[in-house]
Amino acid sequence: MSYDAATGHYDGDSSSLALEGEYGVSTAHGEVVCHPVFELYTRLCRRYPPEAIEAICWIPRAQVEEAARLIWQARLVSYYAWSGHEQHANATQTARAMSLLYALTGSFDQPGGNVLFPAPPSAPITGQELPSAQGMTATLGLAERPLGPARWGYYSARDLYRAIREGKPHPVRAVIGFGANMLLAHSDGAPGREALKELEFYAHADLFMNPTAEMADIVLPVASAFEREGLKIGFEISEEAQSLVQLCPAVAPPPGEARADTEIIFDLAVRLGLAEQFWNGDIDAAYRHQLSPTGITLEQLRATLGGVRVILQTRHAKHADMDAKGAPCGFATPSRKVELYSETFLEHGYAPLPEFTEPPVGPVARPDLAAQFPLVLTSAKSTLFCQTQHRALPSLRKRAPHPEVELHPTAADARGIAAGDWVSIETPEGSVRARARLNEHLDPRVVVGEHGWWQACPELDAPGYDPFGPLGANFNLLIGSTAVDPVSGTASHRSYLCEIQRAAPI
Repeated sequence: MSYDAATGHYDGDSSSLALEGEYGVSTAHGEVVCHPVFELYTRLCRRYPPEAIEAICWIPRAQVEEAARLIWQARLVSYYAWSGHEQHANATQTARAMSLLYALTGSFDQPGGNVLFPAPPSAPITGQELPSAQGMTATLGLAERPLGPARWGYYSARDLYRAIREGKPHPVRAVIGFGANMLLAHSDGAPGREALKELEFYAHADLFMNPTAEMADIVLPVASAFEREGLKIGFEISEEAQSLVQLCPAVAPPPGEARADTEIIFDLAVRLGLAEQFWNGDIDAAYRHQLSPTGITLEQLRATLGGVRVILQTRHAKHADMDAKGAPCGFATPSRKVELYSETFLEHGYAPLPEFTEPPVGPVARPDLAAQFPLVLTSAKSTLFCQTQHRALPSLRKRAPHPEVELHPTAADARGIAAGDWVSIETPEGSVRARARLNEHLDPRVVVGEHGWWQACPELDAPGYDPFGPLGANFNLLIGSTAVDPVSGTASHRSYLCEIQRAAPI
């Protein structure tokens, strides 16, 4: 029986499709032995019984089994993940494995699971649909990772630095940055700094001067979210929130010469001869265009600070809807099905099933490095600060005056480290400093650092830290960019090797 992905139809009775076994399939080149995809997926899963998971993840098998039972018995379940699982060199296949488990429990687009809510209709204003945008040079990194972020117009800092310094795949001579402190937020901060020096022109728009902005020829002060209007069409967390259209007013005037980044972009577009594509520099006209499908006017929103709601009706399991030919609409995949086995991945040289691979800079993959760097280094964001920002605010800095690294008391005792000691965190890439914080809930083989430290807080006489040297606290100097996810290019910010040593106080 054959299946036509274009129509979503089988050429026979599909009520009893085989999920397991081995079958001979006649082709133009003779008979081929085939196995159902579910059979292949089952074989992959059998390679990871609870005891194998325990050995790989250091999680007791009883907890693994308990989690599996909880997921199955508590259906429907929701799937929520962020950078905790994404900042690894196997991020893409890990995300695939999680999403497939989520699909197998029947939770997708169902009440209690992650639902695809309808959105208020809006007109695009980003310009991606314009012919000039369609004809732009391919995004950096697309040739190396065609299924990665470059496919959607995003590039990595590493690809940007390479294009600046080596001209590959094409030269980049000028950059305009908006609020991205990339030398601190990404790996390769030191080579990135050298790359920005080689630009013919670099303009940076930001709230505050930071190590990345310092590299710019021109720094443009921008208004914060509280000093400018902001239009939001739909808030994605629920149907009720998604129905809301709101224009948040400025609650204070921007200081000095600071301007909204939208104003900067529109004025720059006019000066570059792109006025027609940017509503002749009129931001209100752009907002009106964006709002037009909703039927809501800009005047209504300005008169209703709480926002205006659009009537929406959520339908679940939309993949099960029938199209005009009587076939299920399915999913946005080549087969219209949940793809346990991805032909797209296979065609690009990736594993078609979501296979596990050890972290490339980890104790199993690199026992030679583990002899010198025996601890596994991961990281977590501080709940007080936002990325590389806000350490200059006294109300926050007084609650976290120093960069810290967490380690188990046993690991600390073995190294002569006491709580509060200054320590050096060392990896094959370099070293930075932090103060030791003991955490008995950690595995003794794991340490947890935190990124984003550079700012001083003069009001508290709290120091700043060199963002590019070993006496500083820039966590991302510890992470290399060669061991990355082959699909997404993600660096191993949460799975590296390190050693901790007691250091002299600063």
